[in-house]
Amino acid sequence: MKVLFVASEVKPFAASGGLGDVAGSLPKMMNKKGQDVRVIMPLYRNIPEKYIKDMEKLGEYEVELNWRSQIAEIYKLKKDGVVYYFVGNDYYFDREDLYKHYDDAERFIFFSKAVLEFIPKFDFWPDILHCNDWHTAIIPYLLNKQYRVHYKNLKTLLTIHNIKFQGIYGVNTIYDILGLKPEDITGDIEYKGNINIMKAGIYNADWINTVSPTYAKELEYEYFGEGLQDVIKDNNHKMSGILNGIDYDVYNPKKDEYIYENYTRSIKKKKVNKMMLLKELGLEENDEKPLIGVISRLDELKGIDLILHVMYEIMNLGVNLVVLGTGEKNYEQSFRHIDSVFHKNAAVIVDFNSEMASKIYASSDIMLMPSRIEPCGLVQMIALKYGTIPLVRKIGGLNDSITKFEPSTKEGNGFVFRTYNAHEMFHELKRGVKIYKRNKEAWEQLVKNAFRTKFSWDKSAEQYIELYNKL
Repeated sequence: MKVLFVASEVKPFAASGGLGDVAGSLPKMMNKKGQDVRVIMPLYRNIPEKYIKDMEKLGEYEVELNWRSQIAEIYKLKKDGVVYYFVGNDYYFDREDLYKHYDDAERFIFFSKAVLEFIPKFDFWPDILHCNDWHTAIIPYLLNKQYRVHYKNLKTLLTIHNIKFQGIYGVNTIYDILGLKPEDITGDIEYKGNINIMKAGIYNADWINTVSPTYAKELEYEYFGEGLQDVIKDNNHKMSGILNGIDYDVYNPKKDEYIYENYTRSIKKKKVNKMMLLKELGLEENDEKPLIGVISRLDELKGIDLILHVMYEIMNLGVNLVVLGTGEKNYEQSFRHIDSVFHKNAAVIVDFNSEMASKIYASSDIMLMPSRIEPCGLVQMIALKYGTIPLVRKIGGLNDSITKFEPSTKEGNGFVFRTYNAHEMFHELKRGVKIYKRNKEAWEQLVKNAFRTKFSWDKSAEQYIELYNKL
């Protein structure tokens, strides 16, 4: 099977979230299973020079955007068994940040058209274009409306990583980029007098999938659908959910170069990491107190309100806390206040770097993830690999990956609460702290359960291959 995996970000070249992780690890696993999956992404300024110097320029061509045209330069790099293509254009991609530019619609429509025009010009003719999120969701639409005569058998799969981001723009903006006339603005792209690129992708893709089975079902409800719930219902006959995995070559305490002491399933060595981190952060070096970790974007969707609402109650449980993340300024300030008030037991790092994240995964006893909405989530999967117990809300991919631990049965790999309520979350955290402090046997069993949980890409890749074959 030949698949061109189209993404706006790919780890390790340039990534800002879960999409980059998926695009960096899923194709690698697919190729190990005998598929020919290649990846194409924009050539951003911040791609490290060590990758740039090894790229081979294949050529360039013009891409028309209504009344103007731009040059697409194509570069190629092979890494870890995967062929990567990069679409270069300094006007669009030689910028400091990946997203949130005034002309993102133009930037990613250019990229999408460049992908469609790339196919006949170079060395790879795919059976399937695997598109991801709104940045590439215009591809199925353009394929059906403009390019189908050239690609009669080409199929499209659209993966929704987070439906909150849809690519909604004014009609005039899209007219300026694509030259669409009023009669072209039909129900598959029109949205409340504007244009919705995600909607266009959903209606025109041959199949849609989300990054967890639960999230696929949730999107039919107003609370989760972000205004597209009826669109999802209209298209649920061609929709499914496949739970993401993680790359254990990247997230593995046995290999992690950032942690204090490497380990596999050793509770003893995990405690060594905990004590070293407490010392580094200047917190109370007391293993009798569980270390609560938060590695998160500081955003309302991540349930930060719940944590802050009961923060004083949490600290009164007799715990240490470490928070790593950036986001909304009011949340950053609130956590800085917590740091100053509980300076012996709380450390807040308003930043994000992989080294500190690894140390927190390896050192924490409980990882707090009370998300309001969570399409899949990777933090809980990484935490389990490091023997850290996730405390999650029963939602989206968290529901598909974490089961509630019961000491009586010794089954389960985490702590779970249902309602988006701060005190319900606190009650479950209190239960977890009690088990940690008063039932060492049960806690050690829980950690063993965590170590045994597997979320490699192996199973998910098989499901994608099955879906590709179906298409």
